[in-house]
Amino acid sequence: MTKLAQWLWALALLGSAWAALTVGALGLELPSPCREVLWPLPAYLLVAAGCYALGTVGYRVATFHDCEDAALELQNHIQEARADLRRRGLRF
Repeated sequence: MTKLAQWLWALALLGSAWAALTVGALGLELPSPCREVLWPLPAYLLVAAGCYALGTVGYRVATFHDCEDAALELQNHIQEARADLRRRGLRF
């Protein structure tokens, strides 16, 4: 099962549980404060997921490691390529 399928199954399970509780299909009499929190719960979860995603991206950007050895190797390759092109008659 792919990760997408797992997320879709979890979303369908949570969505059906939320719908069953808000519509009253289970026959449960929820107290008024619970019903007031239950209706906007998907919006709260969406905002929380967005904040988590934004925080994760920010953390990954802040802790990104530079590859100095690879950068030096790439610069050497560029210099070698320029020297080769100069030998072949190309001017920069």
